[in-house]
Amino acid sequence: MTALDRYVRLESDGIWRAGPDAQRKDVVISFGDATLVISDQAGRPLSHWSLPAVKRQNPGEHPAVYTPDEEGDGEAVEVAETTMVNAIEEVSKALAKARPKPGKLRQWITGGLIATSLALAIFWLPGALMRQTLAVVPQPKRAEIGATILGHMQRETGTICRSPKAMEAAERLATRLFGAEAHQKIVIVPTLARGSLAIPGGIILLDYGSLQAADDPAVAAGHVLAGYAAGQKLDPLEAILDQAGLRATFGLLTTGDLPDDVLALYAKIAVSAPWQDLDADTLLPVFDASKIPTSPYAAVTGTDLQPDPMTDEAVPTILNDADWVSLQNICNA
Repeated sequence: MTALDRYVRLESDGIWRAGPDAQRKDVVISFGDATLVISDQAGRPLSHWSLPAVKRQNPGEHPAVYTPDEEGDGEAVEVAETTMVNAIEEVSKALAKARPKPGKLRQWITGGLIATSLALAIFWLPGALMRQTLAVVPQPKRAEIGATILGHMQRETGTICRSPKAMEAAERLATRLFGAEAHQKIVIVPTLARGSLAIPGGIILLDYGSLQAADDPAVAAGHVLAGYAAGQKLDPLEAILDQAGLRATFGLLTTGDLPDDVLALYAKIAVSAPWQDLDADTLLPVFDASKIPTSPYAAVTGTDLQPDPMTDEAVPTILNDADWVSLQNICNA
């Protein structure tokens, strides 16, 4: 059991401000999936911080003051409960320890190969550097990058929709589509122009409007699978590095880090980019593997997805009625 597993249900009161001059608010603090969730007293999320990035601004003092970044000139939260302070400290240290360190990342390839790759990349092999970087960045690092991007995206999409029952339903939908051992996670946001979007770490964003407009769980599942298929066709991390350029790519390879401004820019561009239609050759195998009929999704989106792989087969239950209703009302909770 990890430190986060032990504290995943822990909640405590706190005092939060959105900025240096903003009014202080009483809030409830809880743990998410590698995130710290700050909600108002009614349970509505106010902010969503990446745990690896959380910094304590007053070590040894009480109450503890935390910010979501090094500068500490934006949001901040005061936590007085010792149990929550200890939990944040333990989880943050555990996640930081799990992050690939520069020294470990340098062991991915020898020093000589790194130097050679840099020289070649500058002149005539940027593709090779990209492929090498994508091949060696581990899943925990991708998850950290994804959590940071998700934090930036909420400025455009609105705060992640959260309610306990609906989040459990989203987890069951992810398990139904991708299997119990998969690391994909479905996150619903109030507004996402492109319907669904895959970002690093196995996170698939789903537009709440598309979810509400669906009258069949198969349509919602189709949106999720379309986002997933797009992420399989073009690795989201590759899209970030394409945009960031050679220096950021080499920096990720050698230090394990990407500049925050690179991730913020990608987040802003990605959420506003129009949906790129995928062909049937890309989508049909994904629907078939998840045992989801294509007809409901095709009818709503106009996508040509014939033949439907489930035409002559019984479709396993996608979501039960209670889960489906909870999911459709996740942003109203």
